Amino acid sequence: MKPRLPGEVRLIGGQWKRTKLPVPDRPGLRPTPDRVRETLFNWLGQDLGGWRCLDAYAGTGALGLEAASRGAASVTLVERDSTLVASLQALRLRLKAEATVQVRPGDGLAVLRHWPLASLELVFLDPPYGSGVLDASLAAAAQSVVPGGFVYAESAQPLQALAPQWSLHRHLKAGAVHAHLLQRTGE
Repeated sequence: MKPRLPGEVRLIGGQWKRTKLPVPDRPGLRPTPDRVRETLFNWLGQDLGGWRCLDAYAGTGALGLEAASRGAASVTLVERDSTLVASLQALRLRLKAEATVQVRPGDGLAVLRHWPLASLELVFLDPPYGSGVLDASLAAAAQSVVPGGFVYAESAQPLQALAPQWSLHRHLKAGAVHAHLLQRTGE
């Protein structure tokens, strides 16, 4: 039986605190639960002022928009589903976030592989479970994230062996979600 999606999720903090984001019924869409996002941003700190962020599998945009709400200088939301892209573009306009948030239709892994080297402080990786792209996405993100920067990776199982570019900063399990905050080493 397919789990029932919430009709909406809300942003937890920052300038758009309590803003509701629609959650359309789309294949593979699993918005990161509020509790997990709240924990993640407690780990990262409440103020992401000046950070450059990429949400490679944006879905509802909850992770990337949460970063923008907390002061990130730029957030790129990448999504391949055209219905979700249209929803993200409408949210960007509704929030008046045109200067900070960019919506880019396309494949998250392909975008990561071509992203400028060492140009991001934070990458969100929450691909559809079972898609088999998380390991390749982590490898691509290692090129894009500055030393000391972070990747948030969400999966159905705990991450196994990490490449030497990553250290596990924090981990939690909430229901079926394994949330990992990885930090880019200087190697």
